Amino acid sequence: MSWTNAERDPPSPDADPLEHLLFRQHHVISRRQALRHLTRHALDHRVRSGRWQQPVRSLYVAMTGPIGVPQRRWMGVLGSRGPLAAFSALEALGLKGYAKRYTEVLITAERRVRTALPETVIRRTAVLTREDVLLRGLPPATVAARSLVDAAQWAGDDAEATAVVAAAFQQRLVAGDEVLDVLGRLQGVRREALIRQAVHDARGGSHSISEVQFLRLCRRNGLPEPSRQVVRTDARGRRRYRDALFEEWGIHVEVDGAQHMEVRAWAADMTQHNEIAISGGRLLRFTAWQLRRDPATVVRQLRAALWAAGWRPG
Repeated sequence: MSWTNAERDPPSPDADPLEHLLFRQHHVISRRQALRHLTRHALDHRVRSGRWQQPVRSLYVAMTGPIGVPQRRWMGVLGSRGPLAAFSALEALGLKGYAKRYTEVLITAERRVRTALPETVIRRTAVLTREDVLLRGLPPATVAARSLVDAAQWAGDDAEATAVVAAAFQQRLVAGDEVLDVLGRLQGVRREALIRQAVHDARGGSHSISEVQFLRLCRRNGLPEPSRQVVRTDARGRRRYRDALFEEWGIHVEVDGAQHMEVRAWAADMTQHNEIAISGGRLLRFTAWQLRRDPATVVRQLRAALWAAGWRPG
């Protein structure tokens, strides 16, 4: 669950407008907003008494105690007057596994931000249109597809860029056409070719970074390209998914993450392995660690299995 939709007790319907505003903004409010509801004296008194905090000159946090992720995100938005962007926007939209401590916001190139915002990265762009922003979002954020393109181009390295694209597809945040539309509207996107390839891989069924790495390993080493996320029915009539399948040669491939070490998952995996063997197929299993650290062994074993099944390089 994202912090944006975590359960909170709203104020009563007859509460004053300031309470409703503070609830919507996770207790963060700008000075301009506060002075619409309070006199300067009342505002200063709340700070002096310790009921409110003033982390920067023009922003207030209407609570005591530590300032958390929701407050930091709203401080970035209100202080810059720009929407959440990239990893921060994806986090707010529900993406799991890629939260950053710092807040990213997006503003147009000519804008100036006068407030020094702690732990906030201000990104600038020549293109920021209505279709790029969720108009009803709280807090305002760029739409998922634009957020993903920006996260990928501003990621720490190519591996993180590929991983976040795969994760966004795996978690059903984006569709391929939406991402390609964004790339078509923007110019000079960093890592554009890599992002397009990652989108292509994800649309083809490689929904995890390990599956993407496996697919690229096949391409780089002249091996045939497998089908990905293929649905098969087991002996009990249940739907099973193969990470990769070289259908012509009857070779199934699984890339195992940590979840496969859990006892029940391990037992289920062995049952599937046996069913494949009974039906005359071959199942190769590799760990995500092997793909990253020992790709030569993966390629050697895969090539040997394909050769034994009758494949010959074209």
